[in-house]
Amino acid sequence: MSTSNEKFDSPLSDLELPTAIEPPADRASTAILREIVAHLRQRRAQLLEAWASRISEAGFLTAMSAEEVLEECGAMYDNYLAAVETGSSKSLDSYAHELSERTVTRGVGTHEVVGTVLLLRDVLAKSLYAEYGQNQDNLTRVLGAYGPAASRIATMVAVGFVREHEHIIRQQQEAMRKLSTPVLTIHERLLILPIIGILDPQRARQLTEQLLEAIRSNRAKVVVMDLTGVATMDAPVANNLVQTVGAARLLGAEVIITGVSPELARTLVTIGVDLEKLATVGDLRGGIERAARLLGYKVVPIDETTTDTATE
Repeated sequence: MSTSNEKFDSPLSDLELPTAIEPPADRASTAILREIVAHLRQRRAQLLEAWASRISEAGFLTAMSAEEVLEECGAMYDNYLAAVETGSSKSLDSYAHELSERTVTRGVGTHEVVGTVLLLRDVLAKSLYAEYGQNQDNLTRVLGAYGPAASRIATMVAVGFVREHEHIIRQQQEAMRKLSTPVLTIHERLLILPIIGILDPQRARQLTEQLLEAIRSNRAKVVVMDLTGVATMDAPVANNLVQTVGAARLLGAEVIITGVSPELARTLVTIGVDLEKLATVGDLRGGIERAARLLGYKVVPIDETTTDTATE
């Protein structure tokens, strides 16, 4: 029995998720499983309390309140018994998905979920032992039917939770990447794309997609791409940047690059970029002024505007 705060670091996400628990084909074994489930349902309240106590002792699900733990235990208990009785994984698959959505963002780890399921398996096995232990033949018959089903359920829940966990994390990472490369509408037909942090190939491709979509939806004519926050860039990403500028030009938008660091300048020269195809300005302010001129706007100093207003 697992009573310690043990972590389960097996590569569960690489396992093939079972589609069924493979219930016994013979009627005798099926009848045994139904008898087991009836016994466990009759003692539901008592076993839930014992299970919740074991979860607390092991230090699992600490991010959840006691009421939430009991509610989750009740749902998992019922789905668990249904899977033992029917051999179907559908309810468990659905439950693993819902459990992931509720707990991943709250910091509940995979080892906690796996440990919780294993504790349930042990609590139920102990109850079966107390019920049938006086007769060795009956005990062997019951545990022989329950053991394989319980182990397969534990694997099923673990793999399902890990996969849903990873899916949710990927969605969160995608949202964070979008927030880290915002395309800002500064003026009619003028966009600014400030890039901060490391540009890897995946983020570079995403940046290209976001920018081209923003150009199309805003009917932009000029884009100021500021690289002040990018310290370094490898050759493949630099090539992607040049291709992005070319794609923007095909959509009718001129791209002005600002804030190029010495390291990035050396990279662009090393990979043989035709620098005549890139419009560069030293800093963001200069890039905005150049963009304004391209759009036909007159850049007027604030003091001059104030004087003109006072004269009128």
